[in-house]
This record gives sequence, structure tokens and C-alpha cells, in this order.
Amino acid sequence: MKILVVDDELDICEILQYNLETEGFEVATACSAEEALELPLQDYGLILLDVMMGEMSGFQMARRLKGNAATAHIPIIFITALDGEDNLVKGLNIGADDYIAKPLSMKEVKARVRAVLRRTALSQQAAPAANGKPADARIVYEGIALDLNAKTATCDGQELVFTKLEFELLSFFLQHPNRVFSREDLLRYCWPQDVMVLDRTVDVNITRLRKKIGRYGKQIKTRVGYGYCFEGIVST
Repeated sequence: MKILVVDDELDICEILQYNLETEGFEVATACSAEEALELPLQDYGLILLDVMMGEMSGFQMARRLKGNAATAHIPIIFITALDGEDNLVKGLNIGADDYIAKPLSMKEVKARVRAVLRRTALSQQAAPAANGKPADARIVYEGIALDLNAKTATCDGQELVFTKLEFELLSFFLQHPNRVFSREDLLRYCWPQDVMVLDRTVDVNITRLRKKIGRYGKQIKTRVGYGYCFEGIVST
């Protein structure tokens, strides 16, 4: 797997390169978005991208990548000193797969890189195969198992009866573990766009979802003033 690190701080490029190479990845670096755009980007399986850089920001570069069919599929993790929910939402809206704040913890970086690559592989498996039949796509957290193709869920071996919305909420949480999403984020990503609902509707559905998944309901954490997240190590 080839990873590209784009950051205007040479020390950060070198630290990330060293640590990711110890994990078995092939890592290249670029000190600006302009330098990165000169590379054969379609050859990379993941891009770690700083936001605040010289002439072209990471957000601007990401928009270029997502607007090009040859590079739109490449997962992006933003790495930045910017904080706040607005920046997180902006990055996600562009199409980023994750967002890591500086100062960096190499343990966290490695964990998030592995998680993004797992989710990307799952997404590719879920796409229709060449023969027109979808591949198996499953998400598992301990006793919870979701089949994204059949739209079924089981908990400790028992099939769960979900509404479409409840299934979408749980699958969204499991595909983005350990990340906090505001009520507005969940409305944007899980609810139909033509349906007008109140923030309170999110709370009600989260309560129902927690009850339906029994002892695992406690994994859906409330972050007061921020939103909700699913805590745990999710496998595919």
C-alpha cells in the first residue's frame, strides 16, 4: 500500500514517513499541495493531507482530487492544527475520511490509518462485482453483525428488527467508530434530504437504537455539547 503525506512542515513529513514505514507501508512525501499534484496520485491508496499550507490549502487540494474521476476514490485524512466542529464538518463535506488534530499522536495516526483503509476496502467490496452480483459486505463489533448488502443485523446471534433509519444510523456509527458527530451531521448523513426533522428527532432515534442493541447500547456515547459517537474497535 502506497501512502502520500502532504505537509509543509518537513519534520512532520519525516516523522509520519518513518512511523508508517515501520507499519509496512510505502510512503512518499510532498511539502506543498502544488508539489503533490505533480505526482501520479492515482497510484496512492491513501493521502494524509495538511490543511494550512502556502498557496493552495489542503481543503483546496482535496476538492481537486474529489472532482477528478481518476483520484476521487482515494481516501483522505486531514492533519491540521485547526480545531472546532466547523472545520471537521467542512472536511467531511469535501469528502475526507477522517480528521486528526495536531499535535500528533503516532499511535492515533496508525490506528486511524488502519481504520480508514479497512472502511475503504469494505466500501469497495460492497460495490457491484464484474458479474453484476454484489460482494459480501459485513461490519462486526463483538456480538453485533451488519450485512450491508442484505440490510440485516444480528445481536448475539438474534436477528434485530430495525427501521431503515435505525439500520442507517447503526451502520454509519460502525463505519466511523470513535468519532463524534453532531445532531446536524447525523441528520445530513442518515436522514433523507427531503424530510424536515428537528434535532430532538435524533435524540429519540438514538434512544431507540440503544435499546434495540441491548448491552451494546452503552457504546453509543453522548458527548455533551458535541453529539454522539460509537466507541469500540470495529472489524470487517
